[in-house]
Amino acid sequence: MYYQVYPNITKEADYVVLASGLGGHASFWQPQIQALQAYFHVVVYDQEGCHADSAALPEDYSFFNLAEQVEQLLCHLQIKRFHFIGHALGGFIGVEWAYRFAQTSAQMLSLSLINAWQSLDAHTRRCFTTRRTLLEQAGAEAYLHAQALFLYPPTWISSHSAMLIEQEAKLQQDFPPHGNVLARLNALMHYVLDKPRCTALDSLPILLLCNQDDMLVPYTQSLQLYRALCHAELVILPQGGHACTVTQAGQVNTCLIEFLNQTDNAQLKSA
Repeated sequence: MYYQVYPNITKEADYVVLASGLGGHASFWQPQIQALQAYFHVVVYDQEGCHADSAALPEDYSFFNLAEQVEQLLCHLQIKRFHFIGHALGGFIGVEWAYRFAQTSAQMLSLSLINAWQSLDAHTRRCFTTRRTLLEQAGAEAYLHAQALFLYPPTWISSHSAMLIEQEAKLQQDFPPHGNVLARLNALMHYVLDKPRCTALDSLPILLLCNQDDMLVPYTQSLQLYRALCHAELVILPQGGHACTVTQAGQVNTCLIEFLNQTDNAQLKSA
């Protein structure tokens, strides 16, 4: 498993574990690392099955497998306390870890869910089935070329076209086995924050961060999730698209740091 720890100069600082979305790469969080490292030890990792040389994922691949990988990482690094930040699929990894492992493992101090949902709505399902069809019928190049349309606002794509072309070429060279992409996508499309999983989050500080112009996941899905997790804090950004961690990095970083520091201060006062 590839992972990287970016240590804070203060040994007593808590850890923040970052989990990316469907792509699964640690590099997704590059715009957040330096900002978070000023306050925390930052851990990023590649999710299994996300590179060209990856072994085939099992047919019944699920979020249990994704959460289990985080548990193995925590044990390997001997992390006892941590905040968890996840983007879309990555956020659900945090939910599943809290549901499966929180009673027997490390202490999750908070959970931040960026552009998440409670259950898949018709629009996002249509987007995912379109991506699946592109991969199955047109291949990796078409899949990657269309990916930007789901992740970024139109004006951002227009002004970053050269960068996207270069990025897509690199991703194509390291594109994982198609079966792995489809297995991960299938797990994501079937994941639901049901009542037992919501209950597992009852005492956990939660940040819901979403974007009004998210083309892939309507921000109303975060509103629905907020109603299910009524103790959560909800932040709605007007712009940024689905991958706001890239397009609005400064604003996202400020929101995350304010929430994490607020959570830490509240826990210190209650100790």
